[in-house]
Amino acid sequence: MGKFLTDFKEFAMKGNVVDMAVGVIIGGAFGKIVSSLVNDIIMPVVSICTGGADFKSLKWVLKPGHEAAAAGMEAVEEVAVNYGMFIQNVVDFFIIALSIFVALRVVMKLKKKEEEPAAPEPAPEPTKEEVLLTEIRDLLKAKN
Repeated sequence: MGKFLTDFKEFAMKGNVVDMAVGVIIGGAFGKIVSSLVNDIIMPVVSICTGGADFKSLKWVLKPGHEAAAAGMEAVEEVAVNYGMFIQNVVDFFIIALSIFVALRVVMKLKKKEEEPAAPEPAPEPTKEEVLLTEIRDLLKAKN
């Protein structure tokens, strides 16, 4: 059992696992922010543009329901396809996808700037001795 706990501790403390855990937590919080953005800001504007339609309440009723009217009757639940909630979730998805795309694009641009190598330094000026040796070499080549 001790070896198992040691192995698990090593696994859990690796950088990738900790980074993933932080990402999941931040992703959950980000999801709440995006849901609030969609529900509280974007969908009311869309509702005004569509004549006051509330997307969450849009549904196609397959079987109407009713409450028990008398002691001998049973209540029947409504069976419906809630396509308004589907529209809401699709809008949520596209906003989350757009937000992640923009964030990743910014990160990639920052990484690219970090990875760009600095301009190569110009070659240093040759010393007097190097110039003289080059001239001597060239004269010897010309004679041969």
